[in-house]
Amino acid sequence: MADTDVQLQPKQPRKKGLTRRQKRSLSRGIQYVVFVAAVIAFAVAADWGRLQNQFAQGDIAEQMFPDVITLALKNTVLYTLSGFVVGLVLGMVIALMRLSSVGPYRWLAGIYIEIFRGLPALLIFIFIGVAVPLAFPGTEIPGGTYGKVALALGLVAAAYMAETIRAGIQAVPKGQMEAARSLGFSPARAMISIIIPQAFRIILPPLTNELVLLFKDSSPALFLGVTLEERELSKFGRDLASQTANSTPILVAGLCYLLVTIPLGFVVRRMEAKAQEAVK
Repeated sequence: MADTDVQLQPKQPRKKGLTRRQKRSLSRGIQYVVFVAAVIAFAVAADWGRLQNQFAQGDIAEQMFPDVITLALKNTVLYTLSGFVVGLVLGMVIALMRLSSVGPYRWLAGIYIEIFRGLPALLIFIFIGVAVPLAFPGTEIPGGTYGKVALALGLVAAAYMAETIRAGIQAVPKGQMEAARSLGFSPARAMISIIIPQAFRIILPPLTNELVLLFKDSSPALFLGVTLEERELSKFGRDLASQTANSTPILVAGLCYLLVTIPLGFVVRRMEAKAQEAVK
């Protein structure tokens, strides 16, 4: 009898609800709606007339050319490339010190990385421009302002590059060193000829990304007392903004930064994608 009662019980209707895919689609649609609403609210609330008057004066922007390209952008690129070279060389030395079996080398490299990675770039520029001449009277850094900027940027970049290079070297399989030693290579020659080239193929994307960051970090060069012919983009835009009492030069300088950083960012993403494909 009990079995009959169980069989006669009506089936409970299934609860209708959204599937996971429908929930994700609904959530994504809500986010899009919120984003569009926020953009519209910003566009309606902003005073575009005042913004244009302060940041988009065509006649002021025209006055900046061609000097903003041939002078300011050129100097910024030179500062960045020279600082990158100094940082790469110094970073390689520090990375090898970090991997050394000699304790004091590892300690010195670790202290350097912690100090220069923790200090703002501005303080490093001030140290190079003020503290070094006071500590060593009569000593001139080769290259004048270009040499000072390259040294300051290099000191900052080396702390980050050292860790990137160290990680790249450690990512190379240990069997590569063992194979090189079995072929008669000395440890130093194996490191230079076998390990480091493979490590650089691994770390090329982050190193390029470091170049992008270094390009923006060149702006504190103005604290070194640069001349009119040595101004970089930030100093160039700031000076013209003061002369014209308008912020258009600063906006144009910012756009010039983007002319370099956006293509470099695209290159970094392409290299990272190729590296992932090679791993697969």
